[in-house]
Amino acid sequence: MTGIKAMNKTGWNFDNSYARLPQLFYSKLNPTPVRSPELIILNDSLAESLGLNVQALKSEDGAKVLAGNRIPEGALPLAQAYAGHQFGHFTMLGDGRALLLGEQINPRGERFDIQLKGAGKTPFSRRGDGRAVIGPMLREYIISEAMHALGIPTTRSLAVAGTGEPVIRETEQPGAILTRVAASHLRIGTFQFVSKWGSAQDLATLADYTLQRHFPEIGADENRYLHLLQEVIKRQAELIAKWQLVGFIHGVMNTDNMALSGETIDYGPCAFMDAYDPATVFSSIDVQGRYAYGNQPYIAAWNLARFAETLLPLLNDDEAQAVKMAEDAISNFSELYHHNWLAGMRAKLGMFDEEPEDETLIEDLLGMMQKHRADYTNTFRALTFDKPEETALYGTSDFTQWLEKWRARLDRQEQPKASSHQLMRSSNPAWIPRNHRVEEALEAAEEQGDYSVMEKLLQVLSSPFEHSPEHAEYCTAPAPSTRPYRTFCGT
Repeated sequence: MTGIKAMNKTGWNFDNSYARLPQLFYSKLNPTPVRSPELIILNDSLAESLGLNVQALKSEDGAKVLAGNRIPEGALPLAQAYAGHQFGHFTMLGDGRALLLGEQINPRGERFDIQLKGAGKTPFSRRGDGRAVIGPMLREYIISEAMHALGIPTTRSLAVAGTGEPVIRETEQPGAILTRVAASHLRIGTFQFVSKWGSAQDLATLADYTLQRHFPEIGADENRYLHLLQEVIKRQAELIAKWQLVGFIHGVMNTDNMALSGETIDYGPCAFMDAYDPATVFSSIDVQGRYAYGNQPYIAAWNLARFAETLLPLLNDDEAQAVKMAEDAISNFSELYHHNWLAGMRAKLGMFDEEPEDETLIEDLLGMMQKHRADYTNTFRALTFDKPEETALYGTSDFTQWLEKWRARLDRQEQPKASSHQLMRSSNPAWIPRNHRVEEALEAAEEQGDYSVMEKLLQVLSSPFEHSPEHAEYCTAPAPSTRPYRTFCGT
């Protein structure tokens, strides 16, 4: 059997709509072949949903495709151009180590980008080597799949392949390539790039493409670009609220790391909060706390304002009117975010209806959690099963009074207590990808070549609302440490 026939049997069904856009938007090139392609992990269920043959992907030919040594039939690899504000500073960027193979059309007719991350140098690599190392690629696999299981829009991970080549960072580390699946890789930074270096026609072409791909319900009327802005704002408000509700910290919310589809994208120094504190920062490079947990909604609004700026020429021929339209749209973000967050918090506390004092009740709980450094996930988990004695707050007079108010609040609902606790079970995860558990899995994989720890962790994380006693150890918070947990971009 030839390699081409094997790849045909894999089920690749590519279309390449992005490659039909103006060449300003990308550079066509193939991945740089690697020494020894080896499949490390494959997401079987995701592969099947994409219409791919799992066994073919696990073959020698499949590993070569996932490592960039063979191009699947119908693929048209390219590196996308984009710019972005990184920690507030605007710069030219682009796919410096990633290549879009093409857009897979699954059996349901849905379109997904298939991207190889770590596939070698591109015209946008600047001084980088275009490669990736195994730890950060496995981290993205773990966290993105956990986010998917939590019901949070996200890019997903199809596979991680080893390259058999060392990559030099602080030390010599094994190279790896992640296959990422996304609704698209259109970013705020994509519009910033075209706005800065393209023509007015290029900008309209990109906007129309984005509308067709992600918002086909928006008609081709004269207000379609305003509707585009409004829909992107709406999706980001929903997404950031979901992050906050589970204690997720992205870590590097640059404008190039915000996808217009509303998916979480570019997992680098991401992590989940243990003890509740809005000032929590894990990223080693975020020394000023710009992207701290509590700042994420504000940063999202700032980023969206940068997106709105790129659309001004399309919103209205009169600049002053265009600015007003953009400002009015952006001003809605805070209200939309707050609505989503408050609804989510009510669900986490078993509230079906709305009362004026709900927000005070919620803020009082969070304030106590911060004061006593209570574990965010486990506090809500304890309340879910009506076991307040398992929280760090138990025994304090403030918490005792709060419990009385909360229970009285639930008593005023038409729904029985059992329904409230069922709502809480479906809103409060039993386990998240705890930082110490993720590090444990990565250490076993990197240092011993043992992937069983990661596989068990992935299995548990795939059912975060199961609340099964047999996996109770995954609820355990990390032991106290004098050294703060730090994450790195993994570039």
